[in-house]
Amino acid sequence: MPARKTCTSDSFSSCVMSTLKMSPLESIDIPLDLIMRKLSQIKDFLAISLSIANAHTVDFYTHNVWDEFIAVPPQSVLSIIDSSCVQWMAADYKRNTSCMRSSVGRDKTRYGFCDESKRLVDVAALLDAAKGHALAGLEVCVPLSQLLQTVQEQDGLILAEEDVLLEPDEFMNSKKSHEVQILSKLAASLSKHCRVQQVIDVGSGKGYLCSFLSMRYGLKVYGIDSSCSNTHGAQERNRKLKRFSKAYQRHGRARLQGGGAVGKGKEGKGTQGESDSTTGSGLQSDRNVEGLVPVQEVPVVEVPVVEVPTDSPAPPADEEARASAWSMDLGGPDPENPFIGILSPELSEQPCPRVPPSELSAEERERRKQENLDRKSARGGSDGSLYSPLTSYVTAETELRDIITELEDALVVGLHTCGDLASSTLRIFVSRQELRAVCSVGCCYHLLSEEFDQPRQGSHTDNHREHRRGPWGFPMSQFLRDKAGFCGRNARMSACLALERVAAGQGLPTESLFYRAVLHVILRDHYGAVKSEKRVGNIYSKATSFMDYVRRALKKLDLDEAKLSDSLIQDYHDKYRPRMQEMEAFNMLKVSLAPCIEGLILLDRLCYLKEQENTAFSALVQLFDPLKSPRCYGIISIKK
Repeated sequence: MPARKTCTSDSFSSCVMSTLKMSPLESIDIPLDLIMRKLSQIKDFLAISLSIANAHTVDFYTHNVWDEFIAVPPQSVLSIIDSSCVQWMAADYKRNTSCMRSSVGRDKTRYGFCDESKRLVDVAALLDAAKGHALAGLEVCVPLSQLLQTVQEQDGLILAEEDVLLEPDEFMNSKKSHEVQILSKLAASLSKHCRVQQVIDVGSGKGYLCSFLSMRYGLKVYGIDSSCSNTHGAQERNRKLKRFSKAYQRHGRARLQGGGAVGKGKEGKGTQGESDSTTGSGLQSDRNVEGLVPVQEVPVVEVPVVEVPTDSPAPPADEEARASAWSMDLGGPDPENPFIGILSPELSEQPCPRVPPSELSAEERERRKQENLDRKSARGGSDGSLYSPLTSYVTAETELRDIITELEDALVVGLHTCGDLASSTLRIFVSRQELRAVCSVGCCYHLLSEEFDQPRQGSHTDNHREHRRGPWGFPMSQFLRDKAGFCGRNARMSACLALERVAAGQGLPTESLFYRAVLHVILRDHYGAVKSEKRVGNIYSKATSFMDYVRRALKKLDLDEAKLSDSLIQDYHDKYRPRMQEMEAFNMLKVSLAPCIEGLILLDRLCYLKEQENTAFSALVQLFDPLKSPRCYGIISIKK
């Protein structure tokens, strides 16, 4: 029998690490049982408070929402919230017993709600509980700096802060630049850790992240987006970047020869200040590409797609219709939700309806593969390409090899993937062995399909659920599905609100919400409840007064304006104006609950990944500054 290895005090920690065979990543991993406990805590809290988040702003006066849910004056709510917002922004979010307690005993309240009436009686208690049940208060996130340091030290890779060369106004706006630089650095570290060179960007849009990953880190990137216009925008972006390829090569040679920076030549001057409709700003000079990996431009690869049957909703024809389509997802005739206009800027256009590749015939899949091969043969291969934009609609059942014929072991990323696309990305990652790691930042929670949501009887949603194919977007984890985890569409809409921005003084557009709610009263009183179900669109920005707003709305709804005199319309405004503060206070309570609802959704995704047998490490990481990018959390997972 071999002698047992002994550990000196100096090497005790390393011996423990060796004995347990714990990798550096495992040392910062948060165990599944802890995630489950936190999920149960949030679910318990939301079971009491979710009624506020699920109340529809449009119904605020018709259903007398304030008196139904709140038992204190609106002035008191606003006073407590104003002081709490300052504390929220300054707090270190460390857990304390007051945040996590569920009752105050003799008062028979739970999280500030009366056990008997179910109305809110203690606003401070609710806000304390909301802080404790937000992601920051639950202490379930791995710090980004710690994750990067662990990955880079393990692989001998150092990506210093000074390596980032892009100025915010050069390739993209400041928000997108902030997101792309951080996510690309993490993606490069993960690709190095997993020893892969391919990156698949799901929901790539116009290719901001793809371009930077390819140029800065020399990765082979495939960007998949369902929107043809986005793919064509990426193609135009490639065309404009092509002229800078010589500049990339010149600067690269200069560094290798020790020549330092190279001065701007005629080529750089010729493009300075050129407008770029797809990026929001021109590529102002070649200083923004100094030191980047030499690249060459390739034609866009557009995967043929088959349109869905004609009874499916067609893509919106204009911006206003597209905004309405956001709130139409899964919904059919649902009263317009004015919150749509104030959600985080990650809310992007709805993907064009496409037939998933898994539903195509074998002949069609083979034809697509052959087309891609023919394209690559015609251009002499794809080595050295900037990146390849692809047009395809992605679901959980999508077979990536039908889209990417040269698929190898790869990293999959998604920057603000919309609705179910975020959950589909995680399911694809789990089920495809060639995907070695994933980094997904979701958004548009209101567009998630929800398994245990209870739609209104007879609504379009009922029919949608009956004919639905594929897994639901929420919940994902078996743990939460066993508990019938539920949010509700209005609550998921609330989860998209940006608490940090509101707390920093970027308030809610209360007047537009007020106009819409009073209009709902007018429609109920004079045109019947059925008519009030129709959408009025974004007419507030065009209206000069409440009277003008109502007239525009009636015209849009094809209703008889002659039934209402100007004085009658003004009477409605004057009657409800003193109650406008109720709406402001109620919506601030919704904003306070937003991080808890988002936490339930994101922890459910993390729990799903940790339940899988083939994942070695999964974590929730705050990637971005929430003031710059409110949907700031990323889900990271690495295969065994």
